[in-house]
Amino acid sequence: MSWIDLIGFGEHGRGAILLWATGMTLAVTAASLGIGALLGSVIAAAKLSASRPARWLGDAYTTVFRGAPELLIIYLVYFGGSQAVTAVGQWLNYEGFLGLPSFLAGAIAVGLISGAYQAEVYRGAYQAVSRGELDAARSIGMGTMLRFRRILAPQILRFSLPGLGNVWQLSLKDSTLVSVTGLAELMRTSQIAAGSTKQYFLFFIVGGALYLVLTTLSDRVFGFAERRVARSFRHSLGRH
Repeated sequence: MSWIDLIGFGEHGRGAILLWATGMTLAVTAASLGIGALLGSVIAAAKLSASRPARWLGDAYTTVFRGAPELLIIYLVYFGGSQAVTAVGQWLNYEGFLGLPSFLAGAIAVGLISGAYQAEVYRGAYQAVSRGELDAARSIGMGTMLRFRRILAPQILRFSLPGLGNVWQLSLKDSTLVSVTGLAELMRTSQIAAGSTKQYFLFFIVGGALYLVLTTLSDRVFGFAERRVARSFRHSLGRH
């Protein structure tokens, strides 16, 4: 069987499975970015807080999750989460082991890592906003929520997009480690296909090429988003 048949969409081809696995990789990355956005926003607020304990907790979070090995965090979430779910099940009189779903464990683990990096992105974006604009908004009686909606949110989005693009790429690469939980994402599917056909070089090259496609498209999407937001921001300034 030729290599074209092996990666094609015929009866014995692995093309459909690889495309499905690529979609699973994107789903894990997107879910982890969403989880990280929620965590990162909270941690960024803590690091910017006037409260010393809040700043200490924020610094501790980013230090731990940026410094610890990604694979270790995935193991801790997957196995620790499974033990916690099993303990809850036993408390509810359910006998047997309850494992944490691989997708959920992977999304949470990569999300925890992503949140640490996103916190720094949001913190830097907030600090880049002109203090003069905020002071002027306060002087004319603009409330906190209105200031956030009219001034802070648009500029934080503008300043954070380049950093978020880097975090997305980081999460996309970290998703390869989720294969240790048994999730059939792109890396694990490439390994299974390589092992079953003994064509290791072929399927790892194909897997690498698909990751390259994803990262290249991601660069284009975030670049377009940056230009669009910058254009909207300039138009907004022009109207004022």
